[in-house]
Amino acid sequence: MNLAPAFTLTDVSKVYSNGTVALRDLNLTVGEGQFVSLVGPSGCGKSTVLRMIAGLGSMSSGSIQWGSSSPRKLAFVFQEAALMPWASVYDNVRLPLKLAGMSKPASEAAVAEAIRLVDLRGFEGAYPRELSGGMKMRVSIARALVTKPEILLMDEPFGALDEMTRSKLNSDLLDLWSDKQWTVVFVTHNIYEAVYLSNRVIVMAARPGRVVADVAIAAPYPRTEEFRTSPLFNEYCRDISHTLAQAANQPLMASANGKNLFNSVL
Repeated sequence: MNLAPAFTLTDVSKVYSNGTVALRDLNLTVGEGQFVSLVGPSGCGKSTVLRMIAGLGSMSSGSIQWGSSSPRKLAFVFQEAALMPWASVYDNVRLPLKLAGMSKPASEAAVAEAIRLVDLRGFEGAYPRELSGGMKMRVSIARALVTKPEILLMDEPFGALDEMTRSKLNSDLLDLWSDKQWTVVFVTHNIYEAVYLSNRVIVMAARPGRVVADVAIAAPYPRTEEFRTSPLFNEYCRDISHTLAQAANQPLMASANGKNLFNSVL
């Protein structure tokens, strides 16, 4: 795996207009091709970090440095599928290309490939009301993949799904990642999901958000149900759960120059 940096966040802080400090002095480097999950208490700024990376929100201070000479092609998968109810699966997936001005004939191959990747062939003409929750999320993922991203940002995409569907989509997502070698940053509240999917699990502390642990998951891919029931998996989940419990009650400590002492230097 190429571990050259995909991007680096340096001393990133976010203070909202009402005075809420969402992030303070957050530092994070993500390597190209890594699958990195962010976990932490509600309100710790996990989704805010994704928005900073995607350019959907401004930083109050700090910077993002891209590993290449220019920002990489990004795609964002949100918590809700947010499909257009009046549009078919095909047209929902095609939407980013349509907005980019690409004609329907020119976009046909890319849309067909994205639908194939998420295993929805045969449902191109279906409407959202005819789909299960898992299928709707597959459409949302296909809509992100149709742009052929290099970095995939995912904000709790499977949080509202039942465990069987979630488990299946986790495995399918890993298969896609293994094939395409995107850089993935994945936000979740589920420690078990984070450990199963990731090369690294980043633990964030309660507001103001900052990195308190960077846990490398030293388990080989492909990962199967056998890994989910292994002592190693349980050990990682237990250790991260313990770190997360500590972080939830951890006061912000600062050095003499105001820097957060709990930030990991990645």
